[in-house]
Amino acid sequence: MSNETDDVKITLENGVQCLRFNRADKKNAITGAMYEALSAALDRGEKDDAISVHVFLGSGGSFSAGNDLKDFMAHATSGQKGMPVPALEFVRRLPRVSKPMIAAVDGLAVGIGTTLLLHCDLVYASPATTLRTPFLDLALVPEAGSSFLAQRMGYQRAFELLCLGASFDAARAEQAGLINRIMSADKVEPAALAAAQALAAKPPAALRAARDLMRGVDADAVKDKIEEEVKVFAACLESAEAQEAFKAFFEKRRPDFTRLKGSN
Repeated sequence: MSNETDDVKITLENGVQCLRFNRADKKNAITGAMYEALSAALDRGEKDDAISVHVFLGSGGSFSAGNDLKDFMAHATSGQKGMPVPALEFVRRLPRVSKPMIAAVDGLAVGIGTTLLLHCDLVYASPATTLRTPFLDLALVPEAGSSFLAQRMGYQRAFELLCLGASFDAARAEQAGLINRIMSADKVEPAALAAAQALAAKPPAALRAARDLMRGVDADAVKDKIEEEVKVFAACLESAEAQEAFKAFFEKRRPDFTRLKGSN
């Protein structure tokens, strides 16, 4: 299966590997092919000493609208079990990446567009940034280790984001510790790239050791939490609730879960 797609633009310069979501007409919703390209790029980073830092970038005024729901719907109705493999392999990689990851966020960051940020070491955002995780609206559960988020930002605030599905603007996200700095849209990418270049100039062994020390026990806990989430997510994806939620989404109506009582 090819790891190449025009919907992810990957460049390498001075030790910094940029991974740009390049599907602006779909608000950078992530397809299976895009997940494969992202995973391959992260794998290259583990093997290639020329890559010191990864930087995730959006395009067209959006970071990412999350999973491409047509992909997920096709998978959910195909009889295949569990999460789509490309998405699953990508989220499993995130806590195992040994080199720093940075995100430059401008605009919408939904679902994995938000949960990806939890694995980044630095996040820069514009005032137009909006974080949202509508997992429960699709009868699903949080993924990518995000249910561990309560440990970082407090249970009530994490519940508001992950279960209530509230939108966090840039200021609220900064207050919650999910982003480092807010700046004008034209400065977000330069700031992220400048930080990446600064890290790439550090002694690599010492940088990795410091990062490992800081992530420590939490990194192992996140890996375990991801596996726990995967099992529950897979069961939810096959449920009657999820079928109704996805169907309602594509029919542009409100889902009706009341008639499904006893069917899950």
